[in-house]
Amino acid sequence: MQVFLETERLVLRRFTPEDVDNLFDLDSDPAVLRFVGGTPPSRAMIQTEGLPWYLSYYERFAGYGFWAAIEKSSGQFLGWFLFRPPGSSSPAEVELGYRLRQSAWGQGYSTEGSRALIRKGFTELEVQRVVAFALAANYASRRVMEKAGLTLVRAFHNTWPDRFDGVAQDLVEYALPKADWAQQQAADYSGLPRQRSPVAAASGDTHG
Repeated sequence: MQVFLETERLVLRRFTPEDVDNLFDLDSDPAVLRFVGGTPPSRAMIQTEGLPWYLSYYERFAGYGFWAAIEKSSGQFLGWFLFRPPGSSSPAEVELGYRLRQSAWGQGYSTEGSRALIRKGFTELEVQRVVAFALAANYASRRVMEKAGLTLVRAFHNTWPDRFDGVAQDLVEYALPKADWAQQQAADYSGLPRQRSPVAAASGDTHG
């Protein structure tokens, strides 16, 4: 098992070809896919397309990709986190994402894993800015982004013909520059209230 990082309750490790059933179980839950769209993939599709795509990131960008989330206390597969350069971008800007089983919802795992990835990106890797995206209606995911220190920078529309029947969706983008993260860490250490970034304030974000 190639461990990428550990938190108090989680181990984030590389995926392996043996994770087919873990991913199939995760993506077979309609509630998990509610804000993802599309139809649940077959086991064969995960084995031949989905999982190889995850594994390819480890070769393209050292230190970035999709990471299986394992609960330390039980050894159970909870889902995954992604921390990767979007598209062909430089590792200076990295996209954060997460998808966990229903049994792991509401327990702070998404926030815990996100904060650990952000810290590793800013302190050990070349990351200068972390971004994250969600459907505007996915308030649970947005709360995780806010708890991890990201702030709203824009709302926009996108259309996925193969995922949401061609209907335009309202999306939001959150972001956290390294300088703002360092300021947050200093405020947390000193006990002073965090200051909002000028970009977030200008956007009209009221989540703080």
